[in-house]
Amino acid sequence: MADVRLEPMTDEQYRAFREHAEEGYAQQIAESGSMAWEDAVEKASQDYSRMLPHGLATPDQFLYAAYDGPAEVGLVWLALETKSDGVHGFVCDVEVHEDYRRRGYGRAIMLAAEQTVRERGALTMGLNVFGSNIGARNLYEQLGYDITSVQMRKRL
Repeated sequence: MADVRLEPMTDEQYRAFREHAEEGYAQQIAESGSMAWEDAVEKASQDYSRMLPHGLATPDQFLYAAYDGPAEVGLVWLALETKSDGVHGFVCDVEVHEDYRRRGYGRAIMLAAEQTVRERGALTMGLNVFGSNIGARNLYEQLGYDITSVQMRKRL
């Protein structure tokens, strides 16, 4: 199994992340059929502005590059939220760089992310996955994630 370490993103890594992440998120929204491309682009922009108003310095938002040795193999963006019953983690984004896919890095990044939020006192870890992303859904189920809601749509 692949093994990774998470290191906080540098300013340069964050700029590269922001250049493609918003557009990728908009693409997933539009491909899901939940809204038109123009609306998805606007939603992605609003969501990123709301969640990362101060970039890497935004409180309770943690952006990491994932490494296997010297090779950067992916990234993960984690958020922490304190609720009445304690701290809860959320995976806002996780990505394995294209050249490293299908080698176990997705699983390794998720396990490292879970350990990271556990060390920060989190009781749970949540995430959202688009329905068409079968590979990611399978991985999350294998890792013990439970479905908490399902949104469905039918084209007429």
